[in-house]
This record gives sequence, C-alpha cells and structure tokens, in this order.
Amino acid sequence: MAFDYSLDFQKIDFRQHPELYRVGKGEQGVLLVEPYKSEILPYWRFKTPEIARESSEKIYQLFLKYLEQDDFVGADMARKFIQMGYTRSRRYANHKSGRKYKKTSEEGSSKKEILPYEVDPVKAESAAIFKAKWVEAKTNAKYFQLLARHKQMYEV
Repeated sequence: MAFDYSLDFQKIDFRQHPELYRVGKGEQGVLLVEPYKSEILPYWRFKTPEIARESSEKIYQLFLKYLEQDDFVGADMARKFIQMGYTRSRRYANHKSGRKYKKTSEEGSSKKEILPYEVDPVKAESAAIFKAKWVEAKTNAKYFQLLARHKQMYEV
C-alpha cells in the first residue's frame, strides 16, 4: 500500500497509532512520521566517514531497540534514515553541490539534464558505510517478521 501523504502528520503520534503507518517505497515519510523523526534525525550525519560510521551505528542501535520493543514503525523509520544516509551521501559523492539535475530555464519543461559527475571519495566512503548498515537492517530476520505482521494487520 502506498505511503499516505494526506494524513495530518503534525498531530499524529505513530507510536500510539501504528495502524495509520504505511511503509511506502524507499524513504517515503522519513521526515514526517513522529515521534520517530525527532528521535532519529539528531543522529543523522554523513559529512565524513568517521561521522557516518558514528551516525549509522547510533541509528542502527535505535533500529535494534525498536525491534526489541516490537515497534515496527520505529524500526522502519530507523531503516529509512539509514537508507537516506546512503542515498544522500552517494548524491554528494557524485555531485559536489548535492544537486543532481541542472536547473532549466524553460517553463513547463519536463526534460531534466543531469549535472556532470564530480567524484568525492570521502562522501563515497560515507555512502559505503551507510549502505552496509542499510543492508544489515533490511535483511534483519526480526524486521522481516514485524514487516509481515504490520502488512497483514494494517495494509490489507
């Protein structure tokens, strides 16, 4: 089931209402779902490999804590933050500005021109660190179990 962007994210506590949470695709909702966003975001950093290692480990520990509490929504949000650590650091590894597409001056143009790659080995290392944790999280047996249960209960 698709992520539901029509919900009032300012008012919903998803720890109290996990039935409203939809996994969606990739990182959908990562900066919306509370109280998890506020619990995880302060640790999300990827500027250097050292910072990425510390950040990914801290967020992974939160992931494990949520799993221990059978809190699927929290675990999924931690997984999404780890995934976002990978995708954002990979973006900066490929494009120094962090922008992938060139701004077009043509109004209504759907054509996007990709900016040239500028390889940044520091950000690439940060991306690799987050990717390893992301693979660890998304293949965790308990995560799979809670994901299946959540989908069975709420995303029928």
